[in-house]
Amino acid sequence: VQLQASGGGLVQAGGSLRLSCVASGRTFGSLAMGWFRQAPGKEREFVAAISWRGTRKEYADSVKGRFTISRNNANNALYLQMNSLKPEDTAVYYCAADENTVSGAYHTTSGAYEYWGRGTLVTVSS
Repeated sequence: VQLQASGGGLVQAGGSLRLSCVASGRTFGSLAMGWFRQAPGKEREFVAAISWRGTRKEYADSVKGRFTISRNNANNALYLQMNSLKPEDTAVYYCAADENTVSGAYHTTSGAYEYWGRGTLVTVSS
């Protein structure tokens, strides 16, 4: 599975960005997907996850109510809509895929994912 994330950039606090992740090499509809981020000097942390058909989602407490994860299986695409951005959201954002799962499952730990994109940088200025 190859993952390509895009959509990062520089935005002012309170602004919005939409990240995209396009997958290839595997049936996208059978992959559990997630977003993680890593800020400078910090460990990678969970942001959001979504099940095969998008029926189940989970978010980190720090982004609940501000970020929305979604997917379009017909287009092999994963999205992360980020609203009300804060300077502490500044990080490299990574999309991840897990093929060894069952329908309805999602994962919040990085070790559950076999495939990772290269990441896209999000910078939120105050």
